[in-house]
Amino acid sequence: MKMVSVRMRSLLSVLLLNVFYSVVSSLYFHTGETERTCFIEEVPDDTVVVGNFRTRPCGKQKDEDLPASQDLSVLVEAKDPDDMLVLSQRYGSEGRFRFTSLKPGGYQICLQSNSSQGRLSAGGMLTVHLDIRVGERTNNYAEIAAVDRLTELQLRVRQLAEQVDQIQKQQHYQRLREKHFREVDHSTNMWIFWWPVVRSLYVVAVIIWTTSSW
Repeated sequence: MKMVSVRMRSLLSVLLLNVFYSVVSSLYFHTGETERTCFIEEVPDDTVVVGNFRTRPCGKQKDEDLPASQDLSVLVEAKDPDDMLVLSQRYGSEGRFRFTSLKPGGYQICLQSNSSQGRLSAGGMLTVHLDIRVGERTNNYAEIAAVDRLTELQLRVRQLAEQVDQIQKQQHYQRLREKHFREVDHSTNMWIFWWPVVRSLYVVAVIIWTTSSW
């Protein structure tokens, strides 16, 4: 009975891991030809971030994508939480960017398109498809299995080990965020506590100064 219970807990853990890591930041949006669009991605330290994007000119109807323009280029920049540049590279109409976080926090990822022929159709509007993957989700396990000659079981064990490692990084990052929020909350409470005292002392000082000048 005890063995069955342990096995059930293990299966439940695997299920939760798979559900937790099934979320991927995939979206599409419309932007102007030279407009700069930025996103904030919360990333733990020592974590790989990979993004794939595809940019197409809009047709007369915005849900219609035209063929890619040969002269269309996209500048991708990423900055760490301290506003330091960690990536700056120009691609064509589609590409794949990658960087590794050196510190935990919110990383700003910006895309800006440009065309040497000037304004595009539909008022220069573009459709951008963007897929951002973080941590273990950036791995291509089919390629890993082929290169390292892993069996299906070995590959699954490796995948689960990397998922657990990523969860530990996420938990560490969440603890850092909670600590920061507690410090901000403490500072705010101290300011709320001392502000009436300071204001009262100021009023008393003004009264004393006024009465002494009579």
